[in-house]
Amino acid sequence: MLLIRAIIRPEKVGIVLSELLAAGFPAVTKMDVFGRGKQKGFSIGDVHYDEIPKEMLLFVVNDEEKDDVVRVIMRNARTGEKGAYGDGRIFISQVVDAYTISTSKQGL
Repeated sequence: MLLIRAIIRPEKVGIVLSELLAAGFPAVTKMDVFGRGKQKGFSIGDVHYDEIPKEMLLFVVNDEEKDDVVRVIMRNARTGEKGAYGDGRIFISQVVDAYTISTSKQGL
C-alpha cells in the first residue's frame, strides 16, 4: 500500500477529485494547508507572501494503482502555464498497514 500526498492549488481541487472519482478512486482526505516551494513565496509590490494557501489531498492505494492516481492528479492539477511555479507536488510513501475501525478489517 502507498500513501499519496498531493499538494495542489485550491482552485484545482474540484476537478482533481471529480476525475479521481470517475477513475474509480473515491476515498480521499482533504486538508487546507499553507506553505511555499523553492521560489520562497512571491512579492507584489512591497508585500511579500511566503505562506501560500494550498490543499493537501491524501490517498491510500494499492501499489499497482499508483501510476493511475498520479496521472489523473498531474493531468488535472496543472495550470498549463509554461514554467509556472506553484502548481504543487506529489509525495509517495509506503504504508505498513491499515485497519477499518468499525469492522476491524485489515488492509484496504
